[in-house]
Amino acid sequence: MAVSKQDRRNKIRKRIRKGIAGTVSRPRLSVFRSNKEIYAQIIDDVEGKTLASASSRDKGIASEASNKQEQAQLVGKAIAEKAKKAGIDTISFDRGGYLYHGRVKSLAEGAREGGLKF
Repeated sequence: MAVSKQDRRNKIRKRIRKGIAGTVSRPRLSVFRSNKEIYAQIIDDVEGKTLASASSRDKGIASEASNKQEQAQLVGKAIAEKAKKAGIDTISFDRGGYLYHGRVKSLAEGAREGGLKF
């Protein structure tokens, strides 16, 4: 029986999450990508709290970008700015089972441009 895309992604996601955990000194940048939007959260897994979040649904991001890749880059810059305000400069990148390609890569590059270190 064939494995669905969602099952495949969940399997990859579990494998990635075994090695990545967000701590107070190095929280986890988690990415979720839907067909229309992209979301990013900085999470402290020890406390179980979200420290900062940004998405393509935030004001200004959707209207500034002409395509989804540009939106993802702006989300990366926005999450980096919010992380800097929270005193975070180093993170672990959790791509959430998605390939490091396209919108996920654009978000990561935008976060790096914003000053986050992976």
